[in-house]
Amino acid sequence: MTSTLVVIPAFREEASVGDVVKRVLALGFDCVVVDDGSPDHTAARAREAGAVVLQLPMNMGIGAALRCGFRYALVNGYTGVVQCDGDGQHSPEEIPRLVHEAQVRGAHLLIASRFVDGSGDYELHRARRLAMKLLSRLAYRQGGVKVHDTSSGFRVINEPLLSEFARDYPAHYLGDTFEVLVASGKAGYRVEEVPADFMPRSAGESSSGRLDSVLKILRVGVSALVGLGPKFSPLEGDADQPTT
Repeated sequence: MTSTLVVIPAFREEASVGDVVKRVLALGFDCVVVDDGSPDHTAARAREAGAVVLQLPMNMGIGAALRCGFRYALVNGYTGVVQCDGDGQHSPEEIPRLVHEAQVRGAHLLIASRFVDGSGDYELHRARRLAMKLLSRLAYRQGGVKVHDTSSGFRVINEPLLSEFARDYPAHYLGDTFEVLVASGKAGYRVEEVPADFMPRSAGESSSGRLDSVLKILRVGVSALVGLGPKFSPLEGDADQPTT
């Protein structure tokens, strides 16, 4: 068993999750898929591909699915997690590089970014791109975190921050990305960002429409301004360094 587990939250991804799982396993990483109450064959396709599958009894949101995966990782002795989507947008072949970068940089949270030099071309609606820029500024203002891609779901999380995620991870949309950035920065954890290529979805549709996504982005920004969101235990000294 490696010390890093790949966690794939999935909802209605039966057409793509099997291929993602196979590519992860081919790299030598252990893989768990958290099926977020999918009404289709997502769980079956993931299991057939070789993943450990955790099935939530109903659709609870990506944050709840991730928290389940983080807790599974800790119970089974992993010290790091790579979060990867099951829709084909995140390239599993990038995972070894991300894990290595997190180790070299001493990062507790490493973000694979669409919006820094070296990233591939990624189309984003103008309104959403503007909202993302506002969130990036807010993340720095509220948590001292310099991250351009505040909604990236392609990430490496290492101990001791992994334990904080497993204990107190928000379940609502964008809370699982933006709010944890702010909370991690406030608590003194090292947050880094590296470029990565993102692909269009290989199948299925996003669970949030364009307008809905922008409205949720704005709601999360307001929540951050008034001090809502998770609270993580402060990082103590330099003894607890990320391990992979």
